[in-house]
Amino acid sequence: MDISPILNGFGVVLEPANLLYCFAGVIIGMLIGVLPGLGPGATIAILLPLTYGIGPVPAIIMLAGIFYGAQYGGTITSVLLRLPGEASSVVTVFDGFALAKQGRAGTALGIAAIGSFIGGTVSILGLTLLAPIVAGFALDFGPPEYAALGVLGVLLISSVGNGHKLKAIIAACVGLLLATVGRDTFTGAERFTFDSLNLAEGIDFVPLAMGLFGLSEILYNIEERHNQVHSPAKVGNVWPSRKDLRQSKGAIGRGSLIGFFLGVLPGGGATLSSLAAYAFEKRRAKRPERFGKGAVEGVAAPETANNAAATSSFIPLLTLGIPANATMALIFGALLIQGIQPGPQLVAQHPDVFWGVINSMYIGNILLLIMSIPMVGVFVRILRVRPAILAPITVLITLLGAYTVNNQVYDLFLVIVFGLLGYLMKKLGFEPGPLVLAFVLGSMIENSSRQSLLIFGGDPTGFFTRPISGTVLALVVLVAVLPLILKALRRRRPAGRADDTVEENAP
Repeated sequence: MDISPILNGFGVVLEPANLLYCFAGVIIGMLIGVLPGLGPGATIAILLPLTYGIGPVPAIIMLAGIFYGAQYGGTITSVLLRLPGEASSVVTVFDGFALAKQGRAGTALGIAAIGSFIGGTVSILGLTLLAPIVAGFALDFGPPEYAALGVLGVLLISSVGNGHKLKAIIAACVGLLLATVGRDTFTGAERFTFDSLNLAEGIDFVPLAMGLFGLSEILYNIEERHNQVHSPAKVGNVWPSRKDLRQSKGAIGRGSLIGFFLGVLPGGGATLSSLAAYAFEKRRAKRPERFGKGAVEGVAAPETANNAAATSSFIPLLTLGIPANATMALIFGALLIQGIQPGPQLVAQHPDVFWGVINSMYIGNILLLIMSIPMVGVFVRILRVRPAILAPITVLITLLGAYTVNNQVYDLFLVIVFGLLGYLMKKLGFEPGPLVLAFVLGSMIENSSRQSLLIFGGDPTGFFTRPISGTVLALVVLVAVLPLILKALRRRRPAGRADDTVEENAP
């Protein structure tokens, strides 16, 4: 393996400007993780306009820092307030807050910081080793393979993601529909524009993302939390004892592996990884009744897993151009804004971006470990600021950011419309993630499919004659059909058992 590109990547990261953006991203991520409800997705959406004014390398380094920095920030509110700052920190509440009530909040935060660092570092090593291999394999991809991968990505994020599957599929279909708005790339015909010149060029990704993730989250969390008053728990010694480290080392190791592999899967992500790691530790424990009452492993496992998953989710994004989750879809959009197409050619065409982003995570994880423990006192003070004060400031920043992209009032209108749509979606149990991901992938699916049909002379069976696209489409069918088969088997089992019972009781 040629390590010269990796070393050059460290040279890119160690440039003063890139180091500054890495530091800024990690700090912003930690602060956002502390503020319940806002999250890295909303923050990245709000900050997308800032990426216009800086280069692609510092822009993506900063956004990546926000993403994995927020994973640890969410731990602080989970432990001190029993209030997850991030969805991926929900499981940490069970044992983290129990430890805080025992006067061991510092221990919980310390073990979370160590686990986050180890999980993130292990995942970065895996990313360094596997990403070039995946990218080299993906060089054989053409329009049919991209079309098949796009369909698989939308289907997986709809079926594997959080929430009700049918609602996720509906949201993804809406995203695909919104992606068709504007002029047809092949014929120039206008579609769903309603004779509006503003819609002729399609819907811009930035106002859509800022509305669905930024404004909608603010509106929803104001309603949910404006009557809640919390008093943060006191923080003592933040360095875990030898006994705590000994109890946690296995959970940290297993959480690193679980997080890495689940983070690569579309729809997996940090939340699913933290849940899986916690469930695995509880199942294998000799005394599972300890979990939920202050087990250190109950903090170490999910916190390690969610940081490992946050890092490994960059593998499908950078090598295949497939966002593994909603936040990756936003970073995907940020790369497109910079004129860079994520995918197999990224390593060859933009090695500074590819290796710069990967190697920045080494530096970012070290910064997280150094800063997380001393800054706990600052975060506790931030938690005392009322949402009624923070929300108007955030709304103002969101609207100003949207306006500065194209200097058009129409973009503000789009942000408000999609903000209200996102708010209603959350109230009705719909997640905006599948919609945004489908919107991002929609154009790729349509263009690649139509290019493929031109190659195949209009014969759709050509997708199945190519080895890679045929295999991916077989996976699509499997993912779509397997839940139906399992559901049918579950229905038959009770009936079969009932028949057996009748036969046994028969004279």
